[in-house]
Amino acid sequence: MYTPVAADVAKLRNTTGAGMMDCKKALTEAEGDFEKAIDILRKKGQKVAANRADRESSEGAVIARVNEDNTLGAVISLNCETDFVAKNDSFVELAYELAEQALAYSNKEEFLASDFHGQTVAEKLIQQTGVIGEKIEIGAFESIQGAFLGAYIHAGNKIAAITSLSAKVDGADEAAKSVSMQVAAMNPIALDETQVSQETIDKELEIERELLVKEGKPANIIDNILKGKMQRFYKDNTLVHQSFIKDANQTVADYVKSVNGDLKVTGFVRVALA
Repeated sequence: MYTPVAADVAKLRNTTGAGMMDCKKALTEAEGDFEKAIDILRKKGQKVAANRADRESSEGAVIARVNEDNTLGAVISLNCETDFVAKNDSFVELAYELAEQALAYSNKEEFLASDFHGQTVAEKLIQQTGVIGEKIEIGAFESIQGAFLGAYIHAGNKIAAITSLSAKVDGADEAAKSVSMQVAAMNPIALDETQVSQETIDKELEIERELLVKEGKPANIIDNILKGKMQRFYKDNTLVHQSFIKDANQTVADYVKSVNGDLKVTGFVRVALA
């Protein structure tokens, strides 16, 4: 039988907020599969943190940049080992410079192979590793295109996001920045319900159904209850349906429409360090 080590139990506890013994039992039942252990905790009714995308912790700086005409954007994380290095001015300046260069590339591989003052980005990172004495690498790389983009970098450079709007209109600059702030703070899993993966939907339905059965809900009403729960899931987890952080009385979609009746959110990217 698999016996979880203390480090794995602590990691699951930090990720989910569940109790130590519950985490140990879940890992044992899952035979060490971390994702499966999280689902086991949820199915048993544990209050598990919904955001799991950023569970791997590392230090560094996350920087978002948008080009001059606000149609291209990139977010990168320049990772290091300690917070001391991450806060160093020269390290942050390098992160900004690399993020600016990232605008010209659509994927991480091309970016790493691109020329950076006479050497490739990858070679520059190796050089910096030798200079600083810590492993320096590009962790995340996200690019986005749109009719009008706006970016937000949270204080401390731990989270950054870019939002795409459907048109360049009066007020678009402030709207794109505000929605990017929403993305950074609320970490939506998709733009709207049509972009939520079927795998995610199926998993959520399975978990909620099992909980309803355990609560003793009659089989003939469970499907109707599930419809309501999924609507709530979409409201909590998809960007345009979330309550706007600056005014909880309206959704993000409503806020954008208040700027211009025809304006819509068309996409977003987000990168965060745990």
